[in-house]
Order: sequence, then C-alpha cells, then structure tokens
Amino acid sequence: MKIINETCHAHVPAQAAGMRLDQCLVNLFSDFSRSRLKQWIEEGRVLVDGQQWRPRDKVQGGERIDLEIVMDAAGKCQAQAMPLTIIFEDEHLLVIDKPAGLVVHPAAGHHDGTLQNALLHHAPELENLPRAGIVHRLDKDTSGLLVVARTLKAHKSLVDQLQARTVKREYLALVAGKMITGGTVNAPIGRHPVNRKRFAVIEDGKEAITHYRIAERFPHHTLIKVHLETGRTHQIRVHMAYLRFPLLGDPEYGRLRLPPGASKHLTEVLRGFKRQALHARRLSLVHPANGEEVSWESPLPEDFENLLEALRST
Repeated sequence: MKIINETCHAHVPAQAAGMRLDQCLVNLFSDFSRSRLKQWIEEGRVLVDGQQWRPRDKVQGGERIDLEIVMDAAGKCQAQAMPLTIIFEDEHLLVIDKPAGLVVHPAAGHHDGTLQNALLHHAPELENLPRAGIVHRLDKDTSGLLVVARTLKAHKSLVDQLQARTVKREYLALVAGKMITGGTVNAPIGRHPVNRKRFAVIEDGKEAITHYRIAERFPHHTLIKVHLETGRTHQIRVHMAYLRFPLLGDPEYGRLRLPPGASKHLTEVLRGFKRQALHARRLSLVHPANGEEVSWESPLPEDFENLLEALRST
C-alpha cells in the first residue's frame, strides 16, 4: 500500500548546473535519502519542467521540480491497544523500553501482538512511515531500549545515523564461562549454511564489529558491557558463541551448563531463565530536530536482576 503524503515544489539553483538530477534533489529535498529520491525519479514521481527525467540527466539551473512524496505505509499491520513503556516522547521521536517476549514487527508466526501494532494504536500517524517508524530492532527475547521515528525527517536522520555508525548502543550480557579480559570481535555474519533460521560467522557474511568489556565476574559466568559498531541480526549472540562464551539462556547458540556444586537455588534460577541474558541498557543519538546528543538508560528487568543476585550469592 502506498500513501501520497504531499507534492513539493522547488527550483534548481544556478550553482547546481551540471549536476545529475538525483544528486541535485538530495540538496533540494534533504529530508530524503538519495536512493529514495532516485526511486521516485524512476517511478515517474519527479517532474522537471513538467517532464519525466532519468536520474543521470543533468540539470542546467532554473528548472522547476515537482516531487510527489510517496511512502510505504505500515501495510496490513493493525493498531492494537497494548501496554507500552515509553521512556521519551516528543513530536519527532519515541523511545520504548521493550520487555522480553515482545516481537518488534509482524513476521511469520507473529501476525499481531507486536510492538508495531502497539505503536500504531499509540500514534496513528505512524501508519504513514515505513514499518511504523521502526528503524532498528531487538530480538523477541532481548529487552531494552529502541527508538522510533515519528516523522519522515526523523526517519531519514535516524537511518543516516545508523548507517554512519554514530548511534551508540550499550548492552548488558551475561555469558557462560569466565572471561579474562574484554576485546573486540571483527567477524562477518551471515545465514548459517545449514540452518537457515540461524546466523553464523562466515567468510562471505556482512561486516560485523562488537566491542565488549567485563562488568562483573562470577565463578563460572561473566557479565559484560557490549557496544555495537554494526547491527547485524543476532550479532551479540553469534559473536559471543563464536568466542565460546555463549549468552546464558540462549536457545539457539548455547546450552545450559550448570556450575559444579551449584546450590539448589542457583540451579532453579539458571534453569528457569528461558531467554538469552541480553538487555539493551543505553541508547545515545543526535536528536533529528535540534542536533543535540541525547541519551537514555533502562534498568535491568526483574528476571535479569534476580539472575545476577543468585550468582552473587554463591
């Protein structure tokens, strides 16, 4: 489904003479990416003096540009009244503290009851944005902070910041095993060659860089702070398993190993933790409207905190 938001008009300045049309439009309509503007040119949604041009055609200066802004709507996703923990909200952004167990957007097996359904109920205008303004995601069983754009300008800004790797994301993760020191994993990630539902470090995968340092040590586990430089699917989970320090409770990339001599209480807590021990604790970015750096923090959820307390008591 497509929604026509508006038609914009502009004139090509004289100093743009000789530029490609798609390059010129980036300067005239800076709220949109070059790839999106090029797509609109190819779809015939850009008229130059009333005529359709190709992206590579050169402007001379003085031409009138008519741009029909068309965005993919949120699709068939329906608004649903669901509880949301909103950390921050203004006319440009929403910052959500997502609980473990909540799927971010509809997919196979999860057609409703997702964060996207809840967002469309809370802010109906998000139906005019791709994926209701969601620009990055967290796995279903990962808790913590996630930012959502409320306008086209904010959406482009956040996507650009993510691509430029200037969005700062800090996670807390509890891994099985006793780490000696922190470090960096620079190993490409792609679909697992056998199990296509999983991901793995493979030679022809996409670049993936994870920085980690030790936050707290336990006899048989380590709490680490993780900073993502890239944002591949399952990145932290895959990289830690690659180091042979899988996340505690991870059903895909690890398995439960009870520490020798574990108490009854610790055994019950470890066995009862049924998700990966991963929490998106801190998020920092540049606000799309005023250019100021803003940041938010999320406390550890109760199940994760109880897990740490059980380890501390051993």
